[in-house]
Amino acid sequence: MNISNNFSFTKSKIYVAGHRGLAGSAIVRRLQRDGCQSIITMTRGELDLRDQGAVDIFFRDVRPDYVFLAAAKVGGILANNIYPADFILENLAIQQNTIGAAWRSGVKRLLFLGSSCIYPRNCPQPMREEYMLTGRLEATNRPYAVAKIAGIETCWALNRQYGTQYISAMPTNLYGPNDNYDLSTSHVLPALLRKMHEAKISGAPKVSIWGTGSVRREFLHSDDMADACIYLMNLPDEKYEAIVRSDIQPPLVNVGYGADVTVRELAELIREVVGFQGQLAFDHSKPDGTPRKLLDVSRMHQLGWRACISLQDGLKAVYSDYCQVSASSERVLSTVT
Repeated sequence: MNISNNFSFTKSKIYVAGHRGLAGSAIVRRLQRDGCQSIITMTRGELDLRDQGAVDIFFRDVRPDYVFLAAAKVGGILANNIYPADFILENLAIQQNTIGAAWRSGVKRLLFLGSSCIYPRNCPQPMREEYMLTGRLEATNRPYAVAKIAGIETCWALNRQYGTQYISAMPTNLYGPNDNYDLSTSHVLPALLRKMHEAKISGAPKVSIWGTGSVRREFLHSDDMADACIYLMNLPDEKYEAIVRSDIQPPLVNVGYGADVTVRELAELIREVVGFQGQLAFDHSKPDGTPRKLLDVSRMHQLGWRACISLQDGLKAVYSDYCQVSASSERVLSTVT
């Protein structure tokens, strides 16, 4: 998708919070490809978004025109179970500090990246935007989900009370370059890819996988996600205003591929891409998580955007990238030792 440059987007000051992560780095790549001349990024060492005073000073001094809020503490089921307090405290601080400072400094438009975990555990499928807060959340990631819901509500409240133009994009499960492959904190796709790669290299006979393999998940390549976010931020006034000015519906848009697979199907596809010949051993003693998480993306389609990277093509690309990064890391380690 090509942006329309309705707001001289390429010449504006654009701050991408969380530019080193999976989502933020994809947004930066897309902005660079589109010729944006003033992309502002800050490492955690340069700006700790959990520090309200530092965030206020940054926004006061830099005065960005647009903000993509992709910074967050993220992780899979294991990490969410071990560090629930960290997930809610850190994400609430990052969100409230950044969104609040953006409002006080007069940011034109802000896009807050949420997560499909905001929807109820037993949500009707596919999940429509209006289903948020209609049922109980999945227990394994409730603190993270509550924080993301608070971010959406903050954007909506500021829009209604102060006339801001803040929008929330709810991406489905993402994968792509700069993903997290740490087995203690990663999501299912990068964890399976790393496990099967290492099993192939070591000649292991099987790979253990949490749960039954029957739950269904939707996956979106991070480059598609970035394309969608920039498309949303550059919508013409009349379409953008229809999203941010509603008194009955949060400024929320689902961003997904539009189709899902079972975890077993995902594992079999990854096994094929990696070339692992061993057995897939599903550990039924471990939790599955939410039974199904398929987003209804009809609203995004109506706005004129659709995902284009298939799961199979995306996995081939991300595995090639993973192998290159792994090989580079091994060469560095060999040199150091």
